[in-house]
Amino acid sequence: MFEDPFENSANSLIAPSSDCFAITPNDLQDLTKATKAIYIGSGGDLTVRPVGSNADVTFRNVIGGSILDVRVRAVRETGTTSFDIVGLV
Repeated sequence: MFEDPFENSANSLIAPSSDCFAITPNDLQDLTKATKAIYIGSGGDLTVRPVGSNADVTFRNVIGGSILDVRVRAVRETGTTSFDIVGLV
C-alpha cells in the first residue's frame, strides 16, 4: 500500500517538488502551471519567460542533467536547443 508521510505538509517554494510534467517548448503558449524548477535532460540553451517578468531570458550552455531553480511560465521554442525538459512543481 502506498503511503505519503508528507501528505499533510504545506507546499512551499523550498519544499521538494510533488509533481512534474514534460515540457514542449512553444513560442505562443504559456505552460499550464508555473514551475518551481526546470530539469534539463539533454543540454543546450534554454529560453524561458520567468513568472515575474515580461521578457524572455536565455540560459546558455546548460549541462544535461541540470536542475535550474527558476519559476517560469513559458519555455520558448526559439532560442531553446535543450531537449527532454521537465517542469517540477
